[in-house]
Amino acid sequence: MIKRIASIAVLVSCLSLSAVGQEISYVPEIHGTIRGKFEYQPETGKGRFQVRNARFSLSGKVHPMVSYKAEIDLCDEGSMKMRDAYTRITPFKGFNFTIGQFRVPFTIDAHRAPHQQFFANRSFIAKQVGSVRDVGASISYRDNERFIVEAGIFNGSGLTDQKDFWTDEVNYSAKAQFFFLDGFNLTLSTQKVEPESVVVHMHDIGGYYESERWHVEAEYAYKTYADNAYKDVQALNCFACYDIPFAEEAFFSKMSVLARYDRMTDNSDGTGTELTTTHSARQRITAGMTFSIDKPFISDIRVNFEKYFYNEGATILVSEQDKIVIEFMTRF
Repeated sequence: MIKRIASIAVLVSCLSLSAVGQEISYVPEIHGTIRGKFEYQPETGKGRFQVRNARFSLSGKVHPMVSYKAEIDLCDEGSMKMRDAYTRITPFKGFNFTIGQFRVPFTIDAHRAPHQQFFANRSFIAKQVGSVRDVGASISYRDNERFIVEAGIFNGSGLTDQKDFWTDEVNYSAKAQFFFLDGFNLTLSTQKVEPESVVVHMHDIGGYYESERWHVEAEYAYKTYADNAYKDVQALNCFACYDIPFAEEAFFSKMSVLARYDRMTDNSDGTGTELTTTHSARQRITAGMTFSIDKPFISDIRVNFEKYFYNEGATILVSEQDKIVIEFMTRF
């Protein structure tokens, strides 16, 4: 681990020296997110400390029209995972062509980076239903903040099965975001994946309203399986956040009060010859407060309480129960 970090530091130093004297700076930018938290489950009387993310990224340009990003998470729930590794070409303003490994364009909440999340734990849409990273290529176009359209084709193999993976199937994802006056947004997206032998289609519609103090958001996802291999899945995520600014001399810059309701029906991840339920149907109410030091999403303390509701006879995972969460998030 130390050798890897040292190698990255040497690489950054070399690139920094090579950029000296150029009119355009090609020095890579280094960013990272550290999330440490404590969780307590009242029903079991047990708690745990966890490093949820220790994410680092290098990004920059090698040409005015060519950029790149490489991101790794040194501790994603205890495992090291490569997250992003791509090259992006921008032949003209607003248009991007991206090839490599990245999160596919789908949903609102699943697309948020760890430091951009409003709650300590992600919604069911972001975690179980619509969270997909893959290897492929995409194009996108942004029109002066009025709309963003993105579409891509992908292996469908996920992040680890690339070397000997060949396919004659097309896995795709497309997303359109429309920005209206007065802080309104509408997002539509669709996706087709084939985790193993069953084709899965997902559709998502969502939107939000954002003002100086309010952020109100709702999102609905619908998932179907080819040949009725598994019953249709539905998921919903709704939340509101209200900011209360503090005086400039205060330790915290603001406090946010949040409330969320999300739910999903029985869900299968689409793997196996005969699909089974990998996540039981559930509902959840989350209430919380976030204390921001300096700017929001830079250094936040999140305090959440999650209340779960299951159908009788459901399989309840050990970490999917009522819990109190205290999380410290730092972004640099």
